Amino acid sequence: MSIATPKLTTIALDLSESIAEIRLHRPERSNAINEAMWQELRGAFDWVDATPEARVAILSGAGKNFCSGIDLSMLADVARTVAHRDPARSREALRRVILDLQDCLSAVERCRKPVLAAIQGACIGGAVDLVTCCDMRYATADAQFSVREIDIGMTADVGTLQRLPRLVPDGVAREMAYTGRQVDGVEAKQIGLVNQVYATPEALLDGVRGIARRIAAKSPLAIRGSKEMLNYGRDHSVADGLNYVATWNAAMLLSADLDETMAARREQRPPKYSD
Repeated sequence: MSIATPKLTTIALDLSESIAEIRLHRPERSNAINEAMWQELRGAFDWVDATPEARVAILSGAGKNFCSGIDLSMLADVARTVAHRDPARSREALRRVILDLQDCLSAVERCRKPVLAAIQGACIGGAVDLVTCCDMRYATADAQFSVREIDIGMTADVGTLQRLPRLVPDGVAREMAYTGRQVDGVEAKQIGLVNQVYATPEALLDGVRGIARRIAAKSPLAIRGSKEMLNYGRDHSVADGLNYVATWNAAMLLSADLDETMAARREQRPPKYSD
């Protein structure tokens, strides 16, 4: 059953051939994440998660830049929102705001479908928080990654410091966090932040769509299980992960998708899995 597409003002969302394309759409502001976009990111990825027809998602940005990070005007709004005559209550309110912003990005990671980030131009501050939630990252050679929070006098607080060290060497993550220096697409591939580098934004999207089509052709149940196991294994011991996958496959292994795979091999044709 299809689920109604959420109403979006800062994000473009399209579903075609089992691929959901989610594009940040504030190009006049280099796709800076304002309050509406934070909430719409969560809504869009919750929709992808709940929509059977969507088997894989591509996250990209309109215009020259992927995303310039948090819209700084939002910080002033937050300060006014949490203001209270009791400092303790004000700080508690601010903590709840931060936790909610974290959850908006964690929706990308929670989404059961693989999410591929296609990154061109600037990927700064909060944008790094965002792409580290994705399953894979692809970039143009001239893309620029920077953990810029340090340059405005704050500690990055919505995911970069927790996820980036799991993607790149610890010392590199610390250098980026402490200095705010830029890493281009070529270096990003060398350190493992991105999977592949492309010469142009057009080649980037063509390449990422090709990878997405390959994923969309696989068993949706097996893909969702693979993401579940990879995320669980990242945060638990090998023994815990083996125990969990045994339980998962005891429930999910004998499926219609497995039957279709066997039938397709017997009949020497590509398998066709239901959503």
